[in-house]
Parts: sequence; structure tokens; C-alpha cells
Amino acid sequence: MSDIIRLLPDAVANQIAAGEVIQRPASVIKELVENAVDAGATHIDVSVTDAGKTCIQVVDNGKGMSETDARLAFERHATSKIREAADLFALNTMGFRGEALASIAAVAEVELRTCLKGEQLGTSIVISGTKVEIQEPIACPEGSNFMVRNLFFNVPARRKFLKSNQTELSNIIAEFERIALVNPDVSFTFHNNGTEILNLPAIQLRQRIMGVFGKKLNQDLLSLDIDTTMVNIHGFIGKPETARKKGARQFFFVNGRYMRHPYFHKALTEAYEHLIPVGEQVSYFVYFNVDPSHIDVNIHPTKTEIKFENEQAIWQILSAAVKETLGRFNAVPSIDFDTEGMPDIPAIDMGEYTSSELPATSYDPSYNPFNTSSSVVPPSSYSSVGKNKTSWEPLYLGMEKKKSESSWHDAPGTLGDDIADEMELEKEPEIIENTIFDDHKNEVASERAAQHYQYKGTYILTSVKSGLMIIDQHRAHVRILYDRYMELIKSHTHVSQRMLFPDMVYFSPAEIPVLEEITDDLYSLGFDISPLGGGTYAINGVPANIEGLNPEQLITNMVHAAKEKGCKVKEEVQSMLALSLAKAAAIVAGQVLSNEEMNGLVDGLFAVVTPNYTPDGKTVLTVLKEDDIEKMFK
Repeated sequence: MSDIIRLLPDAVANQIAAGEVIQRPASVIKELVENAVDAGATHIDVSVTDAGKTCIQVVDNGKGMSETDARLAFERHATSKIREAADLFALNTMGFRGEALASIAAVAEVELRTCLKGEQLGTSIVISGTKVEIQEPIACPEGSNFMVRNLFFNVPARRKFLKSNQTELSNIIAEFERIALVNPDVSFTFHNNGTEILNLPAIQLRQRIMGVFGKKLNQDLLSLDIDTTMVNIHGFIGKPETARKKGARQFFFVNGRYMRHPYFHKALTEAYEHLIPVGEQVSYFVYFNVDPSHIDVNIHPTKTEIKFENEQAIWQILSAAVKETLGRFNAVPSIDFDTEGMPDIPAIDMGEYTSSELPATSYDPSYNPFNTSSSVVPPSSYSSVGKNKTSWEPLYLGMEKKKSESSWHDAPGTLGDDIADEMELEKEPEIIENTIFDDHKNEVASERAAQHYQYKGTYILTSVKSGLMIIDQHRAHVRILYDRYMELIKSHTHVSQRMLFPDMVYFSPAEIPVLEEITDDLYSLGFDISPLGGGTYAINGVPANIEGLNPEQLITNMVHAAKEKGCKVKEEVQSMLALSLAKAAAIVAGQVLSNEEMNGLVDGLFAVVTPNYTPDGKTVLTVLKEDDIEKMFK
């Protein structure tokens, strides 16, 4: 038998490695910009065409490369960052694997122009699919200029599965933002198809955050700062009142490197327990500085998963620091009592009186308004009550008569009142015809039911063939409205209502491509928005039937949901928009409904095709079987 094991060619090995390191255009931006930071650049300019699919250009004013280094940089495992394994535990740079440039050159056409500081002549090198095509001297500015064209030109399957330009651009800007947030001393510019998207001068950290996400965020942040022998933690956390369900800006950095860390995220969110509603989140920008020997960044090629040697201790330090910051800035919300409709009670300024000068008050301790004896004369202040003191007697006599006729009141301590009330309800049934879906047996039964009952303003109870059906009123209304909104979106017949005073809404550069992707669907819903520059948009019109809702919050939630899901197919975006509107416009838990309203809601629910579940898969109704009810009383 002949030998079958052989070494892979370098070109194939590099393409395999590129599958881990270079996943999309945003990966190229990350690697090239981090290399520029490691090269000591003070200004970095990034330009993309067609969301990086056609061209990516990164220009820096770093220290540049020599002719030999420029050629060797594209070899796999060639790096200037480390010399031996021990250097992995003292990393002060972003890159160290020596895989990025080799991976990029394996799946794209790359041109590099670079010149060392102080040199008059630089080097130009052109590589296509790991093959060096040109290398020659050239006059160019100091630093490096990388041009990456036709990404994945030789891996058609990978290129085919790239997302839309808006989605890819959003991912590119997200990577760009992470690097900009951790390097405030470096100035950055970003252009898309020749249009400037971001221009970030070198500035302090808080101002850099404002430059990326808008000045409005400034008033929402609290300063976080704690220094221990184990770790230094600084940055900013959001105020509890700024919590939101979607769109919170959440960033962890360690030693100048962006990271994802669910364990530390839990420490931070637990510090907000009882301060923000369940399911909502706050923004935070937290920076850790630790001894490089106490962390391991060599977990994954993307270097966003990082292991800490003293993870539990740092968890406790972070949690305590956040709680201390919230307490120091009095971030605990005060109780806001609802005083609407309460009468104004004037306060007496006690400073105007001495103890002997307090206004005199008088009362008659023997007065009883329910005493009909003429011997008791009510005070003058109760004269109006005295004149009508017998008006309650017929009502009382009627109540006594009703009580004597009802056997439910004979035994003290029973549930006589409640049962009597239920019996009275059953004596006056309101007969209606309903078509009921049995969730368990998947059958339709015609029922003649009495009026529906509402439990705690949240659930509707109604009798069905197999037992007792319980319906979540909010989810039922969401299910109904969703279908209506979908019809309006697809028919493009939604009426828009012009706003007298347009609302303003701000989006970060990473969110703007997502907004542009769903603009047509927003318009079909009835939203009319126009750009004002700088990420600010004016809401000029809204759907005609969303009175009382916040248009700014609705549009923001839609953009955040589309960004999280990465919707590519238009129908998916339409579904997401319809669901967002349905949730916002649906009746809420706790809203008391009349029997007619409950009838309409139940009838509307069973008129839809799938009444059992909401569009996002949550249960709308359930049936408590008659057999199970009987077992409870055995």
C-alpha cells in the first residue's frame, strides 16, 4: 500500500487558516487597523467600497516596513510581536499570531505600499491568492497603505454567503468603533463609497465615546474608577433610568483589547438588580488593566475570548465598584407617588405660632352620625349631615332584608358573599356563539358560553368543550395586530399622518446602514423620516393609528432588532417591523376590559390562522382540562 499522508501546499493551508481569521470584510478591517495601532500610528484612515466587497483601504502614519519585512509579513507565522512562547504572557500588542496578512492575501488581491520613517524610498508589493506578482521600489509617504480588493474572489462559496452591503457595512463600523473606543489618543477617519462617515480626532476617552455614539449619551453616564493591586477598572456605566430593552451600548476592554465576557457582564447587571426593570439593560464602557501574565488571550484567532487567572476576585471587585458608583451618584431611583387627582392640602407654617397660640379646635365626643336619637345634636360643622341623617335607612333596611333571605350569610366566616355574587352572575347569562380552538386536541368545537371573566387584568377565562381556557390578553392582541400590520406592509396602503412638530432621533454610524436597509418598509408602514446630517433624522410622519405611542422609540427598537437579527430577506424585515408595532400598540397586562371588549378580543383571536402562539413563538392560550379540575377536588 502506498503512502497517503502528505503536507498541504502553503496556498491551501493559508486558505484554511483564512476561514478562521477572515470571516467577512469586518475581519479585514480589524486586523489591518490593529496592525496600524501596533505600528505606533497617530492617524488611521479607513475607506471601503461596496461594504468592503470591492475594496478596503487602510492608511496609517506608523513606522512602516523595510523591503524585506514587507515581503516577509505575508508569510504565515511571520510576526514582529513575539520571539518565544514566554512572550505570550507579556503581550502589549494586538496581534501576535502572524496569521492575519497571510490569511488576507490567500483570499484577496492585496497591494501594500510602505516606507520606513526617515527613508526617501519605499516598497510596493502586489499579492493575489498568496502569489507574489509585483515587488518594486516606489516613492510613497511614511507609514503603510494597504489596499485589499475582491475579497474571496477565489472562494466563491464564502463570497456568496456574505450579507447585504448594509449589513456588512454595519459590521465593519462595529469593529471600527471598538478599536476607536480603546485608542482615544489616535485620530481616525472612516469613508464609505467616498462619503465620510466618522471623523474622530485624538481626544479624551469620554469625548471619544460622545464622538462615536452622540453627545446625548453624555448625560446618561456615570464615571467608574477603582484601583487595586490586582486590577484597575475605569470607564463609565449608565444611569438606571436610561435602561432599555434593546440598543444598549455595552463594551468590555482589557489591556486595550475588546473582549466578550458573560461572567463579568453578569456581575455588572446584578449590581443593577431592583434598580431597572427585568429584561432591560444599561450601557457601559468598562476598561480593565491587569498584569498580562494573569490573562490568556490566545484562546481563539479573533482574540475576543479571554481567560483571567483571578476571575472570581475581579468579579467581586467589579460588582462592588459598580454598586459604589451607583450609591455615590445617588442613582437609586426615588419612589414617585401618583398624586394626580389628589386635593391640594395647604400646609400650616408652624413657625407663625407658639404652642400657646395654636388655633383652637373643638369637637363633640358624644356625637354619632348613625344615632337617630333627638337628644344628640350634631355640631354646626355637621349640620348638612344631620339634615340627611335618615337618607341611608331605607338602603340599610333593604340590605337587612336581603341578608335574611340568603342562607349564604347564616354561617359566619364562610365565603357566602363571594358565592352569592357568582350565583347572581350565573342567573343572568349573556349567550354568545364562539368558535374555540382546543390547543391540546387540535379540534374546533362550537360552544355556548356565558360571559368571559378577567383575572387580575391580565388573563381572560372562558369555558370551552374540554375545560377552562386561559388567554393572555396582551399576547392575544399582539397576535391579532401582527396579521393586520403585515397586510398593511405588503399592500403599501398604510396611511401616514404628518407631525406638526417633527421628532428627532439619533443613530450611530453602525446603525445608519441598518436604518437605510429598512427605510422602504418603514415608509410602507406610514413612517416618514429624513436625514439631517450627523446621524440625526427627523420623523415627519407616523402611521395614523399609533396615537399615544413614542415614534422615536418605535423606530429605534426596529433598527436595533434588525441589527441583532441581521435580516437579509425583505419578508423577515417586514415581519420584524410588524411585530414591533404590534407589541407597542397591543393592550397591556393590567388593563381592565369590559365583557364586550373581551368578546371582540376572543373573536378576533380565533379569526387568525394560528391563534395558539404569537409570531415570536410565545404561548397565547392554554386549556385547563376538565378532568384535571375534577382531580383537584378529590
